[in-house]
Amino acid sequence: MIRVFETAEELSKAAAELFVESAASAIDKKGKFLVSLSGGSTPKRAFEILAQPEFKEQVQWDKVHIFWGDERCVPFIHPDSNAGMTFKALLDHVSVPSEQIHLIKGDIPPHDAALIYNELLKKLFKDSETTFDLVFLGMGADGHTASLFPHTPVLEEVSHFAKEVYLEELGKFRITITKNVINKAARVAFLIAGENKAEVLKEVMYGERNYKQYPSQLIKPENGELIWLVDKAAAQAIG
Repeated sequence: MIRVFETAEELSKAAAELFVESAASAIDKKGKFLVSLSGGSTPKRAFEILAQPEFKEQVQWDKVHIFWGDERCVPFIHPDSNAGMTFKALLDHVSVPSEQIHLIKGDIPPHDAALIYNELLKKLFKDSETTFDLVFLGMGADGHTASLFPHTPVLEEVSHFAKEVYLEELGKFRITITKNVINKAARVAFLIAGENKAEVLKEVMYGERNYKQYPSQLIKPENGELIWLVDKAAAQAIG
């Protein structure tokens, strides 16, 4: 499903509404809501909106379990930390129990951080046909999502739920959840804003399959729902 919004602000509000609706549905069905969050400016704004009274009062935060799709290998207090951003925008303003917030440890060796998160996810989902109730994803102008970057070995990963990835152009590691855990989610939502994403969005959605160049093409939920929340600027090449 593709939903196009006039502005990035409207997109972010729709993402907040999707969070609220998904949480209510999951909690009603099974008593808890498992969500994987994304870094980036568009998700940040969605989190800020969620923290506003009219939204946060609709969520049973004590039944929410927070995860992240990827993390930079930096300490939590570093300005590049996805988790740090999420706390400032949302988690500092709502009452999710600390034991239900599952950080990727960006301040330990990347392989160790990935192994810990992989074991956490495997233990959590080992007897389940689905993984998260909702996964928020962004997409870079190069077609990457989470930290699934073009032409990196992690694109082929099938046995791990989380893995470290080294980015040659940045000279840095990141930790990412992998395509298999994303594609078993009940609902996956891309949040995409800005005209610099227009051409790559067209290629990802309608171009020839070339996931090594455009890793976002790997995201196709097996039995779940795929939602594209896109602003008008990003949608201009797809009509």
